[in-house]
Amino acid sequence: MNTPADLASQFHSLQPQTSYDRRGFLVTALGAGFALAVQPVAAQTAISTPADGLLAGEISVPTQDGAMPAYRAQPATGGPFPVLLVVQEIFGVHEHIKDICRRLARLGYQAIAPELYARQGDPRQYTAIPDILAKIVAKVPDAQVMADLDACTAWAKGHGGDAARLGVTGFCWGGRITWLYAAHNPGVKAGVAWYGRLLGQTGEMTPRHPLDLAGELKAPVLGLYGGLDQGIPLAGVEQMQETLARSANPPSRSSSIHVYDQAPHAFHADYRPSYRKDEAEDGWKRMQAWFKQHGV
Repeated sequence: MNTPADLASQFHSLQPQTSYDRRGFLVTALGAGFALAVQPVAAQTAISTPADGLLAGEISVPTQDGAMPAYRAQPATGGPFPVLLVVQEIFGVHEHIKDICRRLARLGYQAIAPELYARQGDPRQYTAIPDILAKIVAKVPDAQVMADLDACTAWAKGHGGDAARLGVTGFCWGGRITWLYAAHNPGVKAGVAWYGRLLGQTGEMTPRHPLDLAGELKAPVLGLYGGLDQGIPLAGVEQMQETLARSANPPSRSSSIHVYDQAPHAFHADYRPSYRKDEAEDGWKRMQAWFKQHGV
């Protein structure tokens, strides 16, 4: 059983040497539509999930330094529901992430997508991806993100969620965070990481990467990757697979990575040219089976 000291030590392992600066929230509400950097949206493939029969919309999640906006979707009646934290791409909580929450709610989950850049700025307003990376993403500490996801878990407990059945899934930037959160929170039952970066330079904001934490997972993670991903070399994915398989830690050894040989990065993003329908649908089925297998 984890003692309070153990949990504190686990959290510290993801923190930089100096605590992140507490600051005011620059984003206090979620906008509508898609991020400007992904325009024009591929309307012929973009999936739109209706909210009828759901309790869906913006919520405010208390954190240690203010209220964080988030999107929540769950069945309108019943509960308590298993909780899935949905971690955004670099574009923030725009319409695609909200739609994923509604899809999950239709499967019986309470899905919560927090705006994890809320203190650093609004990525939905930038027209160029390099600007988002330099002006916002590079300034977001992993320790802040872990604490904000913890805050969402706490919020769920009091609002119809069953945090004893807690899972996490994320896309691109959020795929990396999925691995990290599965190593951070011992309450997580399972994670599904969609094409999340596995290694890179370390620094004050990002002291450790998924490969560094591969043997420390508290819950098994399913990684879904594209063999043609130009930003995540296949060699790194294979290194992660080998490290997980060699681990003496049961959740790490139980983790799995599936590679879609002909898929690029962001193959699940149905609103972008990178979308690959067959691989996206197969990944969605694998995700559902993974969460069911592990009690989420």
